This record gives sequence, structure tokens and C-alpha cells, in this order.
Amino acid sequence: MAEYYSWIKAGHIIAVIAWMAGLLYLPRLFVYHCDAEPGSKRSEMLKLMERRLLRAIMTPAMILVLILGAALIHIIGLEGGWLHAKLALVLALAVSHGLMARWRRDFADDRNRRSRRFYRIANEVPAVLMIAIVILAVVKPF
Repeated sequence: MAEYYSWIKAGHIIAVIAWMAGLLYLPRLFVYHCDAEPGSKRSEMLKLMERRLLRAIMTPAMILVLILGAALIHIIGLEGGWLHAKLALVLALAVSHGLMARWRRDFADDRNRRSRRFYRIANEVPAVLMIAIVILAVVKPF
């Protein structure tokens, strides 16, 4: 499996980019959705966009990230505190993904109870986690 390391790593990075794009964009759609009247054409369009983003891009990308990340760990081993910290932050990203899926269902059922400000703040969480993950993976500070 080590001979495929570079291909696995490339696939992992591509999947991370796709997942992060969704994690950064979906809360922005929620901000716009807060302004849409339930049942309106705009609201229905946003529901469709949110569902497709989550189901067609984000969830498959997350699954690939986890599978290919596990393959990389299998090859290189679970050495270094940086990797344990990175895995904890990836788990936090997965929790964020799950929360976004729940919020999407709330919008789909026209029962959102959160404000635009809430979703703007939620939009920053994946970005902060991503920065920390990249620093840990590249710098390997411990």
C-alpha cells in the first residue's frame, strides 16, 4: 500500500478541499435562507441548493476524507502528538458537518429558529478548525 501513498494523499487533499468548500458555503446559504419567506420560491430554491450541497458534495467528500485519511495513517502510523491533535480537530469538523445537516433539515421543514448572526458565527468555525489542522499537518509542532 505504501507504493500508492502519493495517490492516496492526493485524493485525500482533493476530498478535503471539496468538504471544506461545502462546510464554508452551507452556513452562508443558511444566512440567505433566514431572509427568505417560508414557502417562497427563494426559500424552495435554497432548500434544493442546501440539500444537493450536503448530499452530493459534502457527505461523499467527508467519507472520502475519513477513508483516505485512515489509509494514510495505516501507511505512516499514528506517530506524533500533532496527528492526535489533528484527528481531534477533524472530529470537530465532522461534528460541525452533523450540526449543519440538522440545521438543513430544520430549514427543509420550515422550522428554523436561529438568526442570521448565529449562522455567520457558525460559518467561522470550520475556517478556524481548517487553519489549525493545516498548521498541525504542515508544521508538526509536537
